[in-house]
Amino acid sequence: MTASVIMLFTNILKCITFCVFLSATTCHVYRVDNTQDSGRRFDGIGGLSGGGATSKLLVNYPEKYRDQILDYLFKPNFAASLQMLKVEIGGDSQSTEGTEASHMHNEWDENYQRGYEWWLMTEAKKRNPDILLYGLPWAFPGWLSNSFDNPYTNVTRTAEYVTRWLLGAKKFYNLTIDYVGIWNERPYDVSYIKTLRKTLDSNQLSRVKIVAADGGWEIASHLQDKELEAVIDYIGVHYPGTTTTKAALATGKQLWSSEDYSTFNDNTGAGCWARILNQNFVNGYMTSTISWNLIASYYNALPYPGCGLMTADSPWSGHYDVSSPIWMTAHTTQFTAPGWRYLPHGAGVGKLTYGGSYVSLVSPNQKDLTIILETMSHDHSLCIRPALPAYTVVPQNITLQLSGDLAKIQQLNVWYSKLAFGKSKQSVLFQKMPALKVLDGKIKLYIDVDVVYTLTTLTQGNKGSYPDPPVRKPFPDTYMEDFEAFPEFSEPFNFAQQVGSFEVTRSNDASHGQVLRQVVLKSPVFWCPLPLLTPLNLIGRPWSDVYVSSDVAIGPINGTNGVFVAARVDQGGCQAWQAKGLFFFLFPKEKKYILANDLVRVVPLKEGEATGAVNGWNNIELAVEGNIAIGRLNKQTLFNVTVPATPAHGFVAIGTDSYGIADFDNVHIKSSGS
Repeated sequence: MTASVIMLFTNILKCITFCVFLSATTCHVYRVDNTQDSGRRFDGIGGLSGGGATSKLLVNYPEKYRDQILDYLFKPNFAASLQMLKVEIGGDSQSTEGTEASHMHNEWDENYQRGYEWWLMTEAKKRNPDILLYGLPWAFPGWLSNSFDNPYTNVTRTAEYVTRWLLGAKKFYNLTIDYVGIWNERPYDVSYIKTLRKTLDSNQLSRVKIVAADGGWEIASHLQDKELEAVIDYIGVHYPGTTTTKAALATGKQLWSSEDYSTFNDNTGAGCWARILNQNFVNGYMTSTISWNLIASYYNALPYPGCGLMTADSPWSGHYDVSSPIWMTAHTTQFTAPGWRYLPHGAGVGKLTYGGSYVSLVSPNQKDLTIILETMSHDHSLCIRPALPAYTVVPQNITLQLSGDLAKIQQLNVWYSKLAFGKSKQSVLFQKMPALKVLDGKIKLYIDVDVVYTLTTLTQGNKGSYPDPPVRKPFPDTYMEDFEAFPEFSEPFNFAQQVGSFEVTRSNDASHGQVLRQVVLKSPVFWCPLPLLTPLNLIGRPWSDVYVSSDVAIGPINGTNGVFVAARVDQGGCQAWQAKGLFFFLFPKEKKYILANDLVRVVPLKEGEATGAVNGWNNIELAVEGNIAIGRLNKQTLFNVTVPATPAHGFVAIGTDSYGIADFDNVHIKSSGS
């Protein structure tokens, strides 16, 4: 052990024992008492995969490192030890980082091999059979509605669609979904909620509980409708700022922060997460908090980079980062379980006099106690939303007075974290400390700023670890994909679909074997504020000088009009319609091409005849170097032109000009100089 580490531990031990030597009147006393009825039931801490495509790159990590990542997230008594996993019910539409595939692209189509949420839920269950599962739609396929912004035009049809997803989870993966939501952060429909409950019950899914409405608190005001009140089991809100409303409390329902955090996972993000894990209950009586997102496993040039409990965005290298929010999570999850109960406010739950908060939970048999204290300062615990009112935290001495049966406890085990800020300072993360003796029912502590303590009767607890993963490397300079290695209906590795849904399928042309097909035929019911109408699939890194080619074919039935390859594409997400870059469109039937500086072709750079286009398969190539772009069709040059300097770099992309069938094969990418 190094001298610096020894000094660190010595200082921590001084902090733990300092208050013992002060007079009782110096320490503020906080009662922890189980003589009253216990408070609200604790429902668990969770992570959210989806909203959307936030776990996209996790799937193709080498198995060794992928298993390690999954252990850090889900393995009990190891790291985050998450108690709940919430996933997106894919709807074929962009929902933040990308599009997640629907299990029913069309009314006549039902398939449970698509996407990666099934895989993720299965892996979570392997590690923790007791983990709770929660599904929620962000978007809906277009066949469900005649409107791109309303999935409730036929509430029975939409309820049956969601119910089929739940039934498919059980039939194909033996996954029992515990909770289902309505429509993420978008309007709810009372008739739909009632119909969903009836549809679930008629399909032997009465045990599935409904969470409403994954937005604001407005649903609470509608619960005077007794039929509605009876079918809603939990009120779930997003980014509540740790506060609730009188109307919500008056319902008597369990209240959840069903999406929260959404903050970069540095130490300030860890401070945000530590603070809200406690204060969502202290201030808002919320008994579950779910992080968006579970893991930042998407390209960091997409929106909200690094806004997960940990980061895994480099599968080609195997590198991942176990970020400090993982260990803030462990302070609660390793020493509680859904079904434990919070002690009442004032008897184990509350604010600390000089800043910070504490919560106390007891096991169902009342034999075990866990207390979590946090003193996160304002500037070191800012979340991305909402704004955080000013407050101060200073070092303080406290006394915890155990009462009732808890007074019989003789010692508490201690786990400690201190988040450090500044280049020369080092954080302490989830460190096991010497147990604290309980003297006359009292525990005395000196508590610094930006710390978390867990005091518990449980003897478990473990800071799991693996050897350091490989170093981070950039996306390969040369990339080729013929899609032959992937299961049918799956998404190929590394492609990050932003608009539309692209899946591997068998080609009607035997010479092409398996291909990548854009399959969405009609505009979905969108989650994004504006409709996205030009299917787009990104890959790679921020290249400047790059070559891309692909074989392309328009579907003979339900086909789109045009296809493209692109370079220097500067954005995805809900703003994908604003994407700039160099887009080489081919319209085979019209025998026309367009080179545009933007996805929606407001700024065409060059257009002309493509007389060499044929029915069936064509090959298109785009080479960009400096301010020159060259486009070829079936080896014949169509253009060699000067292009704008911006964007200077970006993704490579493939896609179509509109919804409809199109196939891609033999994608080849090569950066200049490789």
